[in-house]
Order: sequence, then C-alpha cells, then structure tokens
Amino acid sequence: MDAQKTSFSGQKQASGKHEPKNERRVCTTPKLRHHKATGQGYAVLSGKYLFFGPYGTPEATQKYHQAIAEWMAAGKQLNPSPDAITINQVIASFWTHAQTYYVRKDGTPTFEVNNFRQALRPLSELYGDTLAAEFGPRALAAVRHKMVQMGWCRTNVNKMVGRVKRMFRWAAEHEVIPANVYHGLQTLKGLVQGRSEAKETDPVKPAPQEHIDAVEPYVSRQVWTLIQLQLLTAARSGELVILRPCDIDQTGKIWTYRPAQHKTSHHGFSRTIYFGPRAQEVLRPFLLRPVGAYCFSPAEAMAEWRQENFTNRKTPQHQGNTAETNVKDRPSRMPGEHYTVSGYGHAITKAIKKAFRPEVMSDAEFATWKPPQHWHPHQLRHNAATFLRKEFGLETARIILGHRSAAITEVYAELDQQKALEAIVRVG
Repeated sequence: MDAQKTSFSGQKQASGKHEPKNERRVCTTPKLRHHKATGQGYAVLSGKYLFFGPYGTPEATQKYHQAIAEWMAAGKQLNPSPDAITINQVIASFWTHAQTYYVRKDGTPTFEVNNFRQALRPLSELYGDTLAAEFGPRALAAVRHKMVQMGWCRTNVNKMVGRVKRMFRWAAEHEVIPANVYHGLQTLKGLVQGRSEAKETDPVKPAPQEHIDAVEPYVSRQVWTLIQLQLLTAARSGELVILRPCDIDQTGKIWTYRPAQHKTSHHGFSRTIYFGPRAQEVLRPFLLRPVGAYCFSPAEAMAEWRQENFTNRKTPQHQGNTAETNVKDRPSRMPGEHYTVSGYGHAITKAIKKAFRPEVMSDAEFATWKPPQHWHPHQLRHNAATFLRKEFGLETARIILGHRSAAITEVYAELDQQKALEAIVRVG
C-alpha cells in the first residue's frame, strides 16, 4: 500500500501538474474489491463495507451484482435493517424517490411533491423517532387527528392520510420496512361525512357573474384574459398559464391547443382545448410575441403596471422619485416567465378584497379579512361546465371539459332543474 502511494506521488511530481478536482474521474458504481486479509470480495456502499464471500467465486460475484442493483434501486442508499429504521428515515428515503418520480416532462416538480410535504409533516412531528416496525393503525389515527386539529377539511384529511399510506406502500415494496406494517395501516378507514370532528366544505359551485365582473378594474389585462378564457374554453388554470403561441393550431376555424402538461398526462391521456371565435378575439393580442414565449407573463404585467403609474403620477417628473429609482436592486422575488396556478389565484384574491372592501375598515383588519364574495379560479371551470351542459347536453360538455367519464362532468356541471320542473308540471 505504501509503495503504491509513493509511486503515485512520484508520477505527479514527474508531470509537475495536479489534476483539477472538477476533472477527476468519479466512479459512480463501487467496484468489487479483494480483501487480502480475509480473501473475501467486498464493496463499499454508502460508507459501509459489504462482504460477499471468497473473492473470484461466482457466488461472490452474484451477491455483489445483487447488492449493487438493490443499492441503485434505493436511490444509491443503503437502508438499515427494516426492524431498526425510524419514521424519519423512511421519510428521507421516500423523499429522495418523490423528487425524481413526481416530475413533469420538463423536469419541474409536480404539485404532488408539495402535497406530500404537507402530509408527512404531522407524521414526522408526532412519530419521527419511532421505529417504523412499531407504527400501526392507532398511531396513524393519531396523525389523522392532528390533521383535523390543524383545521383541514374531512376530504383533504382523507387524501393526506392516503398519501401517508402510499409512502408506507413504497417503503414495503422496496423492503425498507416490514410488509406487515403497510398491511396494518390499510385497516384504517377514511373519515365518513357527518361522523367525525373534521369540518365539512360546501361543494364547489359556479361563481356569480357579478362577482367575477367586479374584479376587472383591479387585475392586470393578463389575469383578466385568463379569467375570460376559462369561461369561454372550460380549461383548467394550469393549462392556460403555460400557453404559448407555438402551442396553438390556428389552421382551422376553431383553434386547438393540446397542452403537454395537464392533470392526466401521466396516465397517457391526451387533452384538447378548443378556442372559438370569442376566445380567439380575446387571445389574439397576446399572440404578438415570439412563438416560444409565454402568452401571460407576470413580468410583462409588472412592467405595464409601473408604466401606468408613471404616466398617471401627479408629482412632476423633475420632482420626487424618477423612474426605476425606488426599485430594489436585489428583490427577494422576481416575476416569472409565466403565471403559476397559485400566483394566478393570489392575484384574483387580492382583486376581490379590493373590489368589495367596506368603506370603514382598518388596514390591519383588511389584511386578514375574507370577503363573502370570495371565489377562486377553479369555479370558473364550473361556470363553463354548467353552461355547456345546459345548452348542449352532457356528452358535449364531457368532450370539451376533457373528462373520461360523464359522471365526472356531472360533478362540475350544476344540474338544470328547469327541465325536471317542466316534466313534473306535465306529468301532473
């Protein structure tokens, strides 16, 4: 060993150069080595020595390849014994998997990553240091009770508990924990409506049109166009915020748009959004840009807002602040290339509060106030679905909304009771 080190250092001195650290060859797969003292084959995985038997034998080679395959499948991690691993260790292993599994085609994480972050936080706070082998249905019920105390609604609690179970299923599948732990958690049923302490939420219904129209003076033209397009196309907000001119097929009378990223894209389903004459007229001003640029840009909206404020300023231009002098050099947040779903919804929430703010209300009260006229972007899809079902029937509404089943469309579309009332009158 010493002779080898001396020879290697001698070669370096002879060359007179040292290999830069960032150019050194990195071995991604640990090699099968010969342990001369014992004559066994071994490898170092995650800082631990694993021995496979007499070096050079087929049995040792087979065990080495098996260990490497399992190590690679576990995200290059060597898991401890399933009986000795804690909940926090399970979460850490799963988190490595989630960050590479729940991603879109462009490599960005999906919303499911954040959903798992919220679901696993109560679990870690209550049972982080508990052995996973000792975690059972009663412990999971305690985690669920904490979610209820946090103010989450019943349906959301059931979804979050389902994500916790999904993590344990992954851990059992990869032999991180004993399989009986996951099977035991499956015995915990979901909360039933009216038979739990969890709060219930009202079904999502279409937003009143007068409440929608009231926000127009308080939103940017980008956000107002997104609102109109949702009403005219029944598209999801996440499908429209990433729209680019190159994504739209304008060859026919009806324009079509097939988003690469949508709710069911990971299941292999396609999605087509149709733009009729009114939607085309609303969208056309935002197509005058490079074909690869996003149509609805927060940076563009911010620039237009600043220009409008500068144009309407009351202080003469030679007095007070000059343009761009009161802007932070290094702001903590910069406007993105396109709106996010949460950013789009936040802009609407701010506009609703401004539109319906009472005359007598302090700024402190306004900061935490939620107006009764509040609505969110997803309700606009319900508005469009209700109109489509009433005017053109359930099957047409299903196709435009992109649903695989008409039963799902019924959830979005408010039933037209007028036809039922007319039938009752005729029947007697």
